[in-house]
Amino acid sequence: MVPHGGLWFNNRFAAPSPPSRKGPSNLFSPDFHAVMVPTMSVPENPIIVIPARMAATRLPGKPIADIHGVPMIVHVWRRAVEVDIGPVIVACGDFEIIDAVKEAGGDALYTNPDHASGSDRVFEAMHTADPLKRHDGVINLQGDLPTIEPEIIRAVLEPLSEAAVDISTLAAEITEGAERDDPNVVKAVLSMADGADCGRALYFSRATVPSHPGSHYHHIGIYAFRRPALEMFVKLPRGKLEQQEKLEQLRALEAGMRIDARLVDTVPLGVDTPADLERARELLAP
Repeated sequence: MVPHGGLWFNNRFAAPSPPSRKGPSNLFSPDFHAVMVPTMSVPENPIIVIPARMAATRLPGKPIADIHGVPMIVHVWRRAVEVDIGPVIVACGDFEIIDAVKEAGGDALYTNPDHASGSDRVFEAMHTADPLKRHDGVINLQGDLPTIEPEIIRAVLEPLSEAAVDISTLAAEITEGAERDDPNVVKAVLSMADGADCGRALYFSRATVPSHPGSHYHHIGIYAFRRPALEMFVKLPRGKLEQQEKLEQLRALEAGMRIDARLVDTVPLGVDTPADLERARELLAP
């Protein structure tokens, strides 16, 4: 068996040397630079990476929270496997999560526990697991979506059929007034043609934008990156709008990168609080 820190990948990749349990994994070489190359279609060989960490403020230990005898992160991993578009890795900085995923038969990779964002964790996992860059795209799937439907995960790749799109994400039309005014619901401002199911993201905000009556969109924080776009994104400095809104995706927009969003019918349940966890248990009841 591969020890902690090794990558279980059906022997398609060599397992990296495991880090000591007393310290973080090795960081990237300082001479590892992003190289932008033209790409004209949806990634042909994508991978799904699920970043996860134990240090959740409102629900500590969230990834291994029990849902009918199964850790939450394993529920998410199973949904990602059902998408059947490529390998699935859980990237984490906690051995408890690795243990849970490996016990379920999944692939888990130890990453630096001090990463500031899930995107940074995904990038390290990609750099470690696939140094030859066989995978031309990656879906960054949140580890707190145990009820998400595989079709929703698959849909996030669709906007990348447009050659100019660097990053794609998901949104759903807001139908409840309370959501429109809730600062905890991130709104996506989309340039959307009539009848279209994909639109270009112009801005993201916790405020109610646009300001007048009309369509408003609830942003769903699942992303698909072209491989070069992820490499560029994690090297960008934090922008002023990102710091003001506390929204990481604004860094890409400020730098001139293009994000498009695919509309879906429902917003998957994100587990952030004990009440959310109870709701997930209800929805996943045998």
